[in-house]
Amino acid sequence: MPSQAPKKVVLAYSGGLDTSIILKWLQTEYGCEVVTFTADLGQGEELDPARKKAELLGIAPENIFIEDLREEFVRDFVFPMFRANALYEGLYLLGTSIARPLISKRLVEIAAQTGADAVAHGATGKGNDQVRFELSAYALTPDITVIAPWREWDLTSRTKLLEFAEAHQIPIAKDKRGEAPFSVDANLLHTSSEGKVLEDPAEDAPDYVYQRTVAPEAAPDTPEYVEITFERGDATAINGEAMSPATILTKLNELGGNHGIGRLDFVENRFVGMKSRGIYETPGGTLLLEAHRGIEQITLDSGAGHLKDSIMPRYAELIYNGFWFSPEREMLQALIDESQKHVTGTVRLKLYKGGVRCVGRWSDHSLYSEAHVTFEDDAGAYDQKDAAGFIQLNALRLKLLAARARRLKG
Repeated sequence: MPSQAPKKVVLAYSGGLDTSIILKWLQTEYGCEVVTFTADLGQGEELDPARKKAELLGIAPENIFIEDLREEFVRDFVFPMFRANALYEGLYLLGTSIARPLISKRLVEIAAQTGADAVAHGATGKGNDQVRFELSAYALTPDITVIAPWREWDLTSRTKLLEFAEAHQIPIAKDKRGEAPFSVDANLLHTSSEGKVLEDPAEDAPDYVYQRTVAPEAAPDTPEYVEITFERGDATAINGEAMSPATILTKLNELGGNHGIGRLDFVENRFVGMKSRGIYETPGGTLLLEAHRGIEQITLDSGAGHLKDSIMPRYAELIYNGFWFSPEREMLQALIDESQKHVTGTVRLKLYKGGVRCVGRWSDHSLYSEAHVTFEDDAGAYDQKDAAGFIQLNALRLKLLAARARRLKG
């Protein structure tokens, strides 16, 4: 609870029932002016209804912000993360985590623009998003007040939420009168489904949970090949056609989804301490990761690549935990970006029945030398006798250890 009632609050607003209730609750609890901010991150929903709902709840047109952030999202957040090949706990492509810093960035910018003294979000007190929203907001605007209604109000059940909505003439969609079967978050990188029918990790997720991918069993019986071109670690073209970052990810989502690629059933460790089961669909991101690792295979030096792989878990954990705007993430990003200077070229992927494989890669920046690795005559490119000295030097410490063990045993 803020030490004093805010006069104007910028609310991260989806137009759904929960954030509409939050909007009215802010007005009634604090008597404050509310500004709504709705971000188009490629969630695939019409955003005009959010404007109409905000107007219905008394928000002046000049206080309604609806912005298309898809290009900024992919260019400045998704692509830098994919340069690192980031996976949280070895599996999760961080689709929700990477969207929160951008939303928070715009929240505090709009607060400054409109003279608001607080921002608000609809994340619950059990999840990671409250941490991500608030750490990002404080990193950018340290004196901002953040209001998290789920940690403050007494609307602790779906029944109480519906009663509040009815009491304040907030429209309720018919399918919201019962409990939703699961909760969904979506953006251009992924969909995330959690809760209700998914809460028992021993039970298979129902087919209707999946929204962006066909079942692998129902995917085409013929493989499809796609070529992705990279420049300095970022995808720039598909099948030779140059595209913007958001357009690339949109096309990769379509290609991957058609072949049932990118499904993940995952029990993760939340930053707040509990384990949570989620169903994720990241078709385009799965293709992008496979392709990026493919082009790195021939353009990235082994020492640089191994160093990158060693810091990746820490980098991914920072994003998952909400530290996108931290100095340590920025330091790691600088190292990662330095490694991408020559990660330029084209990769061919094979898509088939839920799987994707890199089956070809080529680049003018390639470090791969067929002359050195050939099983045929290498015309003097490599003297195999040199390997003997290399092995003896590397074996020296092992020999000394073995000799000591033998001496002490005897």
